[in-house]
Amino acid sequence: MSILTVILCILLPPLAVFLKHGLGTEFLISLILTIIGWLPGVIYAFYVNS
Repeated sequence: MSILTVILCILLPPLAVFLKHGLGTEFLISLILTIIGWLPGVIYAFYVNS
């Protein structure tokens, strides 16, 4: 995982997932988790991108 991906996972989790996997179920799950709470979105983004 690159430094840019790590920074995006922390600051904008849905964008980090979108850049790696595109517009799909992973992105929607990340978006929903980030809306519910920032920390679940970050954890999911690290899980999906690793």
